[in-house]
Amino acid sequence: MRTLLDPYALLRVLHGLEEHAGRKRHERWEARVLDLDLLLYGDHIQADPVLTLPHPRAWERAFVLCPLNDLNPALAHPLTGETVAQALRRIDLSGVTLAGLDWSPFTGH
Repeated sequence: MRTLLDPYALLRVLHGLEEHAGRKRHERWEARVLDLDLLLYGDHIQADPVLTLPHPRAWERAFVLCPLNDLNPALAHPLTGETVAQALRRIDLSGVTLAGLDWSPFTGH
């Protein structure tokens, strides 16, 4: 998406959407009604207590990369240059499904 918001303002909007959906922030890693993460902000790189870009675990998570592959398999990680499609070839995809179908980013599902 395109936005005029800076990364921190965009993160505040995402947190507002989560709150509006009923999310309460009590403990890290707890179950949540909605979880919206800011994965990338162009090629912007930063790390501070509020926001780390790119998201530090995005390229390790099949449940993030599989749908991202549908959007842009050639999208490259700003630090490593590894594309979404390349990352999917090296990580474990077991257990990732889409709408009850076996997920395979290489079959067009």
